[in-house]
Amino acid sequence: MIVIFIAATLLKMDNYFEANKKLWNQRTASHTESEFYNLEAFRKGKSSLMPIETNELLPVGGKKLLHLQCHFGQDTLSLAREGAAVTGIDFSEQAITAAKKLAAELQLDARFICSNVYDLEKNLDGFF
Repeated sequence: MIVIFIAATLLKMDNYFEANKKLWNQRTASHTESEFYNLEAFRKGKSSLMPIETNELLPVGGKKLLHLQCHFGQDTLSLAREGAAVTGIDFSEQAITAAKKLAAELQLDARFICSNVYDLEKNLDGFF
């Protein structure tokens, strides 16, 4: 009985993950076009990091950082602009594709990996 319950629970969790990933895949396109994310200002050099983040994080030059749930990479790339060696992780294929495209467009050195954070042990190497 317990085995059936655990299997059913895991199946249910897989359904939640897939539904959530589908939602974030759909949101990526609208987010890259939204005024909230203001990609045009970002392309011109504006950081996406908020003062509370910069006050706590900076300086990061020369540090190796892992950014979990990076979405389409603005904050990750802002940290790269500050001199960090960055790796961004997200489970949305659309977000990671957009992040890689943005990094290439801006000629910023960053690595992006599509992975659920629970599966990082299988998908990520290195220390941060």
